[in-house]
Amino acid sequence: MEMHQVRYFLALCEDLNFTHAAERCYVAQPSLTRAIRQLEQELGGVLFHRERAHTHLSELGRIVRPHLEQVYREMQEAKRQARDFARLRHTPLKLGIMCTIAPDQIVGLVSAVRVRHAGIELKMADANAWELEERLLQGDLEVAIYCIPGKEPDERLHVLPLFREQIVAALGRQHRLGRQNAVRVKDLNGECYIHRTNCEFAGYADPVFQAQNVKCTAVYWSERDDWTLAMVAAGLGWAFMPANSVNHPAVVGLPIIEPEFWREVNLVTVRGRPHSPAVGALVREAMSTRWFGECALAVERTTSAPAPLDESVQA
Repeated sequence: MEMHQVRYFLALCEDLNFTHAAERCYVAQPSLTRAIRQLEQELGGVLFHRERAHTHLSELGRIVRPHLEQVYREMQEAKRQARDFARLRHTPLKLGIMCTIAPDQIVGLVSAVRVRHAGIELKMADANAWELEERLLQGDLEVAIYCIPGKEPDERLHVLPLFREQIVAALGRQHRLGRQNAVRVKDLNGECYIHRTNCEFAGYADPVFQAQNVKCTAVYWSERDDWTLAMVAAGLGWAFMPANSVNHPAVVGLPIIEPEFWREVNLVTVRGRPHSPAVGALVREAMSTRWFGECALAVERTTSAPAPLDESVQA
């Protein structure tokens, strides 16, 4: 059954005149007649009785009419929604955000999308980096913002770098190291440690500490950075955190040195996967966003020569 056959049938139901129905559908009468006959053959019976100048629905025609009307309405609604989708009207977009990113930066991106693309219905999910990558590859997410230090990007993924951020030691202001400008890895030997269970450096920084015979005792485990900061402020231990996430008045974030730790956060999509126009809009906004006051790295790197590599630990 073709949709044009349904449309011709419904027009003929209204007009009960083949000539008028063909004019309404902007088609030659023989074409309309042929389409009705094909529909009758498929449905297994006559849909209209033609008695000289009088055309009327058959019993079969009356039975199938409401069903074909519903089919036609739903097809028209599907076309309308598809047009809205293409024009970024009521277009859903599933975005994954790494839960260790300071929310202010993401809020800025979300606000820009909302202002310039009001038809995008942003559905955000926050999770750790490994979960986001898995959900992205499985198709549960269309785009994600995250990083996994020390791991080459999966060849199935397309990566656009957004920003670099230094990792610091979050310390209570009364901590013995709290008045320094920076903290060496070996300075942390013997300290109590608050483990962030969603930290993307889990398993990556450990060999660096082990190489210097630095041992820290994990005393608490937390999935939430606000709880981690509260425990640090209470003097219960130190935490390994992104610099911009240290936002507690009783906590300082001191750069870790010898070596340094940095993370490079990316906007990630799946190569070759057909994407909605909303994904393109989000990518454009992400590339024009100022990330912690700087241009997106993907933009910067296309307009300037690459910087020389340093000897710090790169994320």
